[in-house]
Amino acid sequence: MKILVVGTGYVGLVTGACFAEVGHHVICLDIDREKIAQLKQGKIPIYEPGLEEIVERNVQAGRLEFTTDYAYGVASSLLCFLAVSTPQGADGSADLSYLKRAVTQIAEEMTEHKIIVNKSTVPVGSAQAVAEIVDGVLAKQGKSLPFSVVSNPEFLKEGDAVHDFMKPDRIVVGTDDPEVGELMRELYAPFNVNHDRILLMDPLSAEMTKYAANAMLATRISFMNEMAQLCEEVGADISKVRKGIGSDQRIGYSFLYPGVGYGGSCFPKDIQALRATARNRECSTLLLDAVEEVNQKQKQLLGKKIHHYFSTRGGLSGKTIAIWGLSFKPGTDDMREAPSLVLIRSLLQEGAFVKLFDPVAMVRAKEILPSSPQICFVNDEFEAVQDADAIALLTEWKQFRFLDFDKVLEKLKGRAFFDGRNQYSPAEMRAKGFDYFSIGQPSPQLLFA
Repeated sequence: MKILVVGTGYVGLVTGACFAEVGHHVICLDIDREKIAQLKQGKIPIYEPGLEEIVERNVQAGRLEFTTDYAYGVASSLLCFLAVSTPQGADGSADLSYLKRAVTQIAEEMTEHKIIVNKSTVPVGSAQAVAEIVDGVLAKQGKSLPFSVVSNPEFLKEGDAVHDFMKPDRIVVGTDDPEVGELMRELYAPFNVNHDRILLMDPLSAEMTKYAANAMLATRISFMNEMAQLCEEVGADISKVRKGIGSDQRIGYSFLYPGVGYGGSCFPKDIQALRATARNRECSTLLLDAVEEVNQKQKQLLGKKIHHYFSTRGGLSGKTIAIWGLSFKPGTDDMREAPSLVLIRSLLQEGAFVKLFDPVAMVRAKEILPSSPQICFVNDEFEAVQDADAIALLTEWKQFRFLDFDKVLEKLKGRAFFDGRNQYSPAEMRAKGFDYFSIGQPSPQLLFA
């Protein structure tokens, strides 16, 4: 099939590349001319494992191309996918300005039947809103053309997006038109070889499914983080509690890892958008309100532990903290809503110096963080710990798992290790000589003396 994908971010570029990989002809469109120029040169603007190879292969095969020209993209395609950003607005609701602009431009170029597929994360009722925009543009132009609007939300994990697209758990398609539903089934047929993963439903339910899924996952994370805090108070070990409850098949082990809070482009934004939708309909969201509150507090937790530790050691002013990991999770360079940013800013406010390292997110971090003599970007984890007073692990990159900790201790000025992802055994780390603190696991109080 001939497909237009508007937007070349995480969702759009992965969607376009993966459709091309299974034989469809795809045009990826973006209004950012510099980004399109880079893509034409084979430069991928995001870090996503496996994506660069797929893009290169399909560009060479002639199945994938890039443009800024709506007229060309719309005229060449039957299916027009919307994969533009829907950032959080001032009131927490989704900002649909990019979406509306893209829909308007598609409608202005329509001369025949088109199927507009919304893959952007949008509030419930957006399919109808998109249809109204198209109707308005066509009426203004004096045109009467058939078109369909489909809700087809994405369920891609950054860092594993290519795999998620190629081998999806489910493919949610929201449409009231049976013929369009069958066309979407044909489009996704290559991803349904083993069994049918298509879930056909109405557009409103499809849009709600996306938000409800992310809200459920965020709830599990915040629940475990709250349990972790309680474990520390009573002396229990959250890692053992996780195994105890995860072994219940009704619960399972996924998304039961405590840490320093969730970040990224989806969970924070989608929770806020869902709450805003509820507020607009005078519907309470007590649970989601609590999920958000717990997450905000959790992002401050590691900073409080570090402050507490150094409160009896001359304070944080002038101290140097090595930060391992900056992206909101491993496998991506995405810094949006990253817990590392909360910690770094709190340390800077207390007069501390920070030495920062991340395997892939350094460029993004330099774009976000201010230029400051208190901030030093380094080339690896060992350079980060040189003469540092403490280490704080924020992102559980695999390369941090099995390190020469004797070498780390030799380079460290201090001996404190604050593990925001529970990557190591507390007993083993303390036996090596670290003052080791994790999330939801007992810490000997004498270390605070």
